[in-house]
Amino acid sequence: MKKTTKAPARALGAAARSRVAGTRHKAQAMSGARNKPEKDKPEQDKPEQDKPEQEKSEQEKSEKDKSKKEAAKTAAAKTKAKTRAKAESRQSAAIEQAKRTIRQLKAELAEVRSRIAELQASAETDFLLGILNRRGFERELSRSIAYIKRYRATGAVIMLDVDRLKPINDTFGHAAGDEVLKAVADTLARMVRASDVVGRLGGDEFAVLLWNLDETDARAKARALEQAIDALSFSFYGRTATTGASAGLAILGLQADTRRVLEEADSAMYVRKTQRRHEANAAGA
Repeated sequence: MKKTTKAPARALGAAARSRVAGTRHKAQAMSGARNKPEKDKPEQDKPEQDKPEQEKSEQEKSEKDKSKKEAAKTAAAKTKAKTRAKAESRQSAAIEQAKRTIRQLKAELAEVRSRIAELQASAETDFLLGILNRRGFERELSRSIAYIKRYRATGAVIMLDVDRLKPINDTFGHAAGDEVLKAVADTLARMVRASDVVGRLGGDEFAVLLWNLDETDARAKARALEQAIDALSFSFYGRTATTGASAGLAILGLQADTRRVLEEADSAMYVRKTQRRHEANAAGA
């Protein structure tokens, strides 16, 4: 048999060697990619078991945000409560201050009213005799007329003029005349009821307001007042002086008014004064 002899291998060319090297490099790269740790994989290639951790992290973050919101809400509520408490405290203090001010003003008002009443009483009182002056008497008369018209009550006004007061003043001085006036005022006050009113209209004129009596009783009271004043006697510097009074009457009816009543009583008083002068002259004759 014929022996077969193998031909020697040819040396690889440069191009072939380059292809071989590329193939090896590619194989190594593929092998390295297979052996690369899981951590080098991109995020999107992570396995499904990482999703619960993400959800847990997001839940924790949400809870933290919620806790922060709750804390902020609680802090806001506390701040609001403090603000409200301060406002209520200021309001309470303001109320107490207002109450103190009101009490003070009430006390001052009461004092002012008391002072006004004193001044009014002084303005309506005769400082010498301690009875009503013309202003005070007219006020009482107006009130009485209104009462009489409303309740159909009865009343009368007696006006008196003191006789011989000017000669006493001229002879013995005004102190003596003041003593006569005081005695007349005391006599009138003593002879009327507590519900009746006595006043000095000015100078030597007096007036008496009588309640609940008819014309007959009123005329009788007028004559009694004249007699009581006629009976007064005074001693000045060892000399005796006497006085008297002339009384005029006006009845208070449903048509009465203050001015007309005083005018009527004044006219009746002067008529009575003239009558008494004639009586005195006739008695002296």
